[in-house]
Amino acid sequence: MTAANSATTGWPSLRVADWGPTRDTLHMWLQIVGKIRMAHAPLLNHWWQVTLYISPRGLTTSTIPYGSRAFDIEFDFVGHQLLIRASDGGSRAIALEAMPVALFFDRVMGALSDLGLETRISARPNEVDPAIPFAEDHTHASYDPDAAQLFWRQLLQAARVIGEFRSHFVGKVSPVHFWWGAMDLACTRFSGRLAPAHPGGAPNCADWVMVEGYSRELSSCGFWPGGGAEGAFYAYAYPEPEGFREYPVGPAEAYFSDEFGQFLLPYEAVRTAADPDRAVSEFLRTSYEAAAELGKWDRQALEDDPHRLAGHR
Repeated sequence: MTAANSATTGWPSLRVADWGPTRDTLHMWLQIVGKIRMAHAPLLNHWWQVTLYISPRGLTTSTIPYGSRAFDIEFDFVGHQLLIRASDGGSRAIALEAMPVALFFDRVMGALSDLGLETRISARPNEVDPAIPFAEDHTHASYDPDAAQLFWRQLLQAARVIGEFRSHFVGKVSPVHFWWGAMDLACTRFSGRLAPAHPGGAPNCADWVMVEGYSRELSSCGFWPGGGAEGAFYAYAYPEPEGFREYPVGPAEAYFSDEFGQFLLPYEAVRTAADPDRAVSEFLRTSYEAAAELGKWDRQALEDDPHRLAGHR
């Protein structure tokens, strides 16, 4: 399938094995841009200030503060450009094309400097091993525009259904956002209770980072380009309540992965389902129920009908 005809396909096909080099390069590019946001945005609980968001054309930082000014950075996977736009009208565009991470890093940091947006970041990747410093990474240098666009279209569909699922929760809940560390789209619900300190262990990521991320009891779900032939939806709980792994999570293709320590639903099972939205929704609902029921969450206080005000419109 090409990017052109995927525009009319709700759930496009993209085999993980077919875009490995582009995926790994794009992962490093996304980390660079995410770290730029992290360098300027004030801390929000669980590192929510560092994430990217799905846009109508790709992935965006949203507005980043810079003194009395502001700017944003967007990966445009339709026009295949990285767009940097400042509140004083200045802008730069960098073509998304095959190039080493080192060259991408140099171009992005140079564009920021040209715009008077001086930025210092921790210039090596997190949550990967080996962690090649960006300025020295000539290993990752691939960019297949069709694959990049198809991945964004997968994210677009996933974000839409996860966003609807999110609307049923009135307790503390994260945005539907993209984590550049693990390259996954996620949404996290919280019970309101403290969690035990996370043991850490993510590659090239300090344990104290994980402790902040998992400081409250949670149920998280999302999508990432792994765990299945075309990626997978995932769901997990922290801390994991007793019996969680045995809970009957649907649809039939969903299963608990001992390798990843979470429930998985292969993307290809969703794409080929008679009703893909319903398949994802069932997975999100039942995996959350596993956490909430077994963890004894106060569901009456935390959940509500998103259509409850429809009669007033």
